[in-house]
Amino acid sequence: MADSAAQNSRPRVLSGMRPTGKLHLGNYMGALHNWVNLQNDYECYFFVADLHALTTDYADPSNILPNTREVMLDYLAAGLDPAKSVLFVQSQVKQHFELPLYLGMITPVGWLERVPSYKDMQENLAEKDLSMYGFLGYPVLMASDILLYQPKYVPVGQDQQAHVELTREVARRFNNFYKLNGEEVLPEPDVLLTPSPKLPGTDGRKMSKSYGNTILLSDPEPEVRKKLKTMVTDPARVRRTDPGDPDKCPVGDLHKVFSSHDTLEKVYAGCRTAGIGCIECKGWAADALVQILNPIQERRAKYSDADVDDVLKDGAARAEARAEQTMAEVRAAMKLA
Repeated sequence: MADSAAQNSRPRVLSGMRPTGKLHLGNYMGALHNWVNLQNDYECYFFVADLHALTTDYADPSNILPNTREVMLDYLAAGLDPAKSVLFVQSQVKQHFELPLYLGMITPVGWLERVPSYKDMQENLAEKDLSMYGFLGYPVLMASDILLYQPKYVPVGQDQQAHVELTREVARRFNNFYKLNGEEVLPEPDVLLTPSPKLPGTDGRKMSKSYGNTILLSDPEPEVRKKLKTMVTDPARVRRTDPGDPDKCPVGDLHKVFSSHDTLEKVYAGCRTAGIGCIECKGWAADALVQILNPIQERRAKYSDADVDDVLKDGAARAEARAEQTMAEVRAAMKLA
């Protein structure tokens, strides 16, 4: 494992993902790619938020465990290194059950109801009954996930800043009520904005499992090429001879993220003059994606179930040790110790 002294001399960051199944390119570019880079300069804690999955999948949790393993495999495949980062599953660290109870005692209901994703998820998941205490309180669980590790930064995209701001408010409120020897216990974390390029799915909308338009990190090359062939393009290109505009084409957006400068120049020149057809353009995009995905899939294939178990066992022990430091201070500040 990484030298603990070297770890402790670096700013700490923490982030995680819900286990909704195998990760896709949107997850990779929106978070994972950045996490892999962060682990070289920060003391990193990355987890799978399986307890969060219960807020919406409480009626049938049968997929949570297998999905958790798939997500952790994708973490490892993307390049997260257990020697550099603490990788763990939320429910395997018992402090994730304790701190939300304490913070829930002091968090106003109005704060929870104003979280942007509260109403958004109710609308998007209208087929599920989300009028549950657990769903309303999930921002407290999220704040606890963060504050347990007293991180300096939380790497998120712009659309997730509201969650970190609520965490800061909860920490501020706790520190106003409780202090330990006159000192604040829960430092307010800062946002570390993650560059998140526009990454469309095969139907042109944002890549998302709920839309069924994803390209998975584990998709084999034939499947990647098959999905690209059906991808929507610039609606102006009705016929092969019609010129198009890569800036109005979802395939063009993929090229901007993954293709080389030379390929991108060919795409712009060929599309705008109708010198190339959409099938050829999609083939070049598939070539670029396969170059990204091949090393990820090669790393994934190296990990056995036993390897993943070892990573999770070690990660849970390291995460629990750090979380307990925080909880000892919380209990003492609240006069519960």
